[in-house]
Amino acid sequence: MQSQVQGAWTGWQGDTVVQLTNGSIWRQTQYFYQYLYRYRPKVIVDGNMMYVDGMRRAVRVQRIA
Repeated sequence: MQSQVQGAWTGWQGDTVVQLTNGSIWRQTQYFYQYLYRYRPKVIVDGNMMYVDGMRRAVRVQRIA
């Protein structure tokens, strides 16, 4: 699935909750920290892995809404 972050993105904090422009909401379930500011970066969700444009790697997530 491809979408975009709704609003500003400041990176993975360890327990980040991400709302996408398609209305879905995802919670980070794998610890990873990387700061990066972007406005509405592109996102690819493949199974339970989320890749945010500009980040070093994909992170495991769980859909919560």
